Amino acid sequence: MHSRNRLSARYDFPQLLASSPDLAPFVARNAYGDESIDFANPAAVKALNKALLKQFYGVQFWDIPAGYLCPPIPGRADYIHHAADLLAASNGGEVPRGKSVHVLDIGVGANCVYPIIGTREYNWRFVGADIDPVAIRAGKHMVAANSVLAGRIDFRLQNHPEDIFEGIVKPREEFDLTVSNPPFHASAEEAAASNQRKARNLGQAQSTEPSPNFGGKNTELWYEGGEEAFVRRMVEQSLPLATRVLWFTSLISKKETLPSAYHFLKQANAVDVKTINMSQGQKVSRLVAWTFQDEAQQQQWRERRWKQ
Repeated sequence: MHSRNRLSARYDFPQLLASSPDLAPFVARNAYGDESIDFANPAAVKALNKALLKQFYGVQFWDIPAGYLCPPIPGRADYIHHAADLLAASNGGEVPRGKSVHVLDIGVGANCVYPIIGTREYNWRFVGADIDPVAIRAGKHMVAANSVLAGRIDFRLQNHPEDIFEGIVKPREEFDLTVSNPPFHASAEEAAASNQRKARNLGQAQSTEPSPNFGGKNTELWYEGGEEAFVRRMVEQSLPLATRVLWFTSLISKKETLPSAYHFLKQANAVDVKTINMSQGQKVSRLVAWTFQDEAQQQQWRERRWKQ
């Protein structure tokens, strides 16, 4: 995991329990004699996330509506830190910090994890966009309940699901970075089949509902055509913002998606494309980033937006 990731070490459950007693009913010794939780239990995963966000990021209140995606925090933190390195590469090796850095989270979800981590680690400002009004309301409620997030995260509802940036990015608005964790299933049936495989691996009864440990609504789990179609649309729609966004990024869950993603980016004439491999346990994913700005333009961007 990334060297700046606060969650790269084993969880210190005594310390977590000291600040989050509500986690206690879910902690027990596993088969190896270590303190852990049952990651197949959605209530346990949610309680662990609350404890981690409280201890490491100072978030006193975190909650999501029933059935919404409850993501693994360490992996989300890795994404933010690697994205910070992209900005550092355009800033003489130093990560730009503070409210002058503006980040757009496409598909922020009800969990709001990327903005929480980016705000708390680097003091960035975020816009969280989503097509789900329930997710937007949940995010606003969470920010209102945490003074450490006040004034740092704005939420915008996308009323046209076929659009990614249009209707969200305001005229003349600029972003230093965009982040996205797109749905990677191509259909509801594919998402259900994946859930059944997970259930078998966890020794649970089969179900057509979303995976019980991390949850997820349809808009979070699948997109017509899968992540390949989503990334293609994102690349195509990023081109009109070539001079108003420095780095576009997206998580790619399936390695089979990479060749087509590179093809789309070549067609769009991206100036620079980077692929960053990330792994948490047995799960491997990658972050694909692209920019339409050359070195001279990146230098001008830095001087104009980040120079103190």
